[in-house]
Amino acid sequence: MTTVTLDQIQSPADLRSMGRRELKEIATQLREFVLQSVSRTGGHLSSNLGTVELTIALHYVFNTPDDRIVWDVGHQSYPHKILTGRREQMATLRQMGGMSGFPKRSESEYDAFGTAHSSTSISAALGMAVASRNLGLSRQHIAVIGDGAMTAGMAFEALNNAGVTPNVNLLVVLNDNDMSISPPVGALNRYLARLLSGSFYAAAKNVGRAVLQHVPPVLELARRFEGHAKGMVTPATLFEEFGFNYVGPIDGHDLDSLVPTLQNLQALGGLQFLHVVTRKGQGYKLAEADPVLYHGPGKFDPSIGIQKSKTPSKQTFTQVFGHWLCDMAAADERLYGITPAMREGSGLVQFEQRFPLRYFDVGIAEQHAVTFAAGLACEGQKPVVAIYSTFLQRGYDQLIHDVALQNLDVTFALDRAGIVGADGATHAGSYDIAFLRCVPNMVVATPSDENEARLLLNSCFLHPGPASVRYPRGAGCGAQVVAGLEAVEIGKAVTRRAGRVVAILCFGTLLAECAAVAEQLDASLIDMRFVKPLDEALLLSLAESHQAFVTVEEAMVMGGAGSAVLEFFGAHDIVAPVLQLGLPDRFVDHGEQSVLLRGLGLDAAGIEQSILARFAALLAPA
Repeated sequence: MTTVTLDQIQSPADLRSMGRRELKEIATQLREFVLQSVSRTGGHLSSNLGTVELTIALHYVFNTPDDRIVWDVGHQSYPHKILTGRREQMATLRQMGGMSGFPKRSESEYDAFGTAHSSTSISAALGMAVASRNLGLSRQHIAVIGDGAMTAGMAFEALNNAGVTPNVNLLVVLNDNDMSISPPVGALNRYLARLLSGSFYAAAKNVGRAVLQHVPPVLELARRFEGHAKGMVTPATLFEEFGFNYVGPIDGHDLDSLVPTLQNLQALGGLQFLHVVTRKGQGYKLAEADPVLYHGPGKFDPSIGIQKSKTPSKQTFTQVFGHWLCDMAAADERLYGITPAMREGSGLVQFEQRFPLRYFDVGIAEQHAVTFAAGLACEGQKPVVAIYSTFLQRGYDQLIHDVALQNLDVTFALDRAGIVGADGATHAGSYDIAFLRCVPNMVVATPSDENEARLLLNSCFLHPGPASVRYPRGAGCGAQVVAGLEAVEIGKAVTRRAGRVVAILCFGTLLAECAAVAEQLDASLIDMRFVKPLDEALLLSLAESHQAFVTVEEAMVMGGAGSAVLEFFGAHDIVAPVLQLGLPDRFVDHGEQSVLLRGLGLDAAGIEQSILARFAALLAPA
C-alpha cells in the first residue's frame, strides 16, 4: 500500500485527485509541517493549526484558483500557502526577500485578494462575485472570516449589500474558534448540516414558499415555524435575515462533515453561510492550552515549547505604556482605556485586571472605538485609545469629525509606529504623522526613548484636547524610565547637542542613531518631541546660527515632520537647505526591523552618508 505524503501535493489539483480517505493523513502531515516550520521561522501558529482541515476541504471541493478564496486577515493562510505550491518557501516566511505571512496577489494566483487588516473578505468576495456574474463566468467565491472579524461593522455592511445583490455565488465561511464544540456538534448535527445544505431541503423550502405565498398568514406561520425549528438545533438564524442560507455549526476539524457539506453548498450556489467551529492550536497541546502565547511566537523548540527568558530584557514601549496607563488611572478616575481587540498587543492586560469598569475592548471596530471615546469625552471623561498606528487609519473619519472637530479630550496611544518588521507593509505605521498633523486641534508627539514616551504620554493626557503619542514596536535604547506623572510643555523641543553648521532635527526613536552622527560631524542635535506644534522659537533661533538642516523620522517623508519644518521655514521666509530623511514613497516589505532601517539609510551610517552627500562642502574644514 502506497503511503500518501504531503510531498505529493504541488497544487490543489493534486489534492483533488486523491480519495476522501487520504485527506485525514494529509491533514496530520500538514499540521506537523506547519508546527515545525513556524517553530524555525516564527510567525502565526495557533490560528494556522486551527484551519488545517478547513483549508484541505476548501481546496478539495472547489476548483481553485478559478474559484476564489479570500482569507480574512490572512494570518491563518499558511496551510493554504503550503497546498498551493509554496511549501519550500515556508523556510523564508516573513523574512526579507521571502514569503509574506499574509495572502499577497503578487505572490500567487491562488491568493485571490491581499489581506492583513480584518473584516474585508466578504466585501472583496462579493465584488468578485458581481464581476463574475456580469462577465458570464460560472465560478464560486468563498470568504473565510473569523468570529473576531465578524465583530466589525464592515462585515455586516457587506452581508447587507449581498442580501440585495441578485444572482451571485457567494459562500461565507464563519471560522468560529472562540466557541467550544458542544454535544450538538456531533453525529446529529453532521446529519442536520447535510440535510440543511442539501438540494432536497432547498427545493422543498422554495416550493413551499411558492405554494403558500397566496396565503400570507399561513406563509408567515410556516416561516416562523422553520426559524424556531432550526433554532432548536442551531444558533440564531441572524444571517438568514440578510438573505443567506445558514448551515451549521459543524466541526471544522471533521473532514467527513466538512467535505460533503461544502459539496452540497457548492451545488446550491447563491448566497450560502457555513458556520464551522475550530480550535486554535488544534493538534499541539501547548498551543491548545495557551493559544494567545502561541498566536505569533518567535523561534522555539516544539518538543519543549516557548520558554521564558531568564535574562532580564529591556522594557518594550508597549510595556512602558501599560505601566503608565495603570499609574495614571490610579491618579485620575476619569481615565478610560479603550482597545479595538488588541488587549495583549497594546499592553492593556494589567489595566483590565485593575480597572475592569474603565476597560473596554470594543472588538475589531476601530471606527466605533474612536467615536465611543468621543462620547466619553463629551461627559467629562478622559479616554485613552490604545491602537496600532496602522489600524487608526480605519478610524480616520471619526478622528476628524467626532474628536478633532469638537476639540474633545481624547488621547491616542499609537503603538507599532514606523517599521514593524516581519508583518510588512500591511502593518507598518508609516502614515500617522502625515495624516494627523494636518488635522486642526491635534497634538502629535514623537518620543525618542522609553522615558520620553512616559513623559509625553503624561503631557498629552493632561492636555485638554485631542493628542497622539506614537512609539515603535519592541524596545528602544534601554533608557531608564522614571516613574512619575509630571508633564513637559506641549510643543517644546530639547537640544541634546550644540554643534555647528548643520542642525539635525530628530522626530522620534532614531535619536540614538542621530546622536552618533551629530558627534561625528559636530552637528547640533535637537530632540523635537513634537511634530505639532513645532517649537517655533527654537527653529527661528537655529535658523540664525546654522546653515543647513536635516530632519529625521521613521515615517513617510511625503507630508511628514520634515514637510512641517519646510512649511514653517517658507511661512517665515527662511532660506536654508533642508535634507529630509525618512520612509520613501513606496511600500516597505517585510523583514527584520534593523535590516530594513539599514536598507532605507536610517541607521547611523546611512544618515551620516546622506548628510555628507548633501552637505559635504558646508562641513569641509575651513
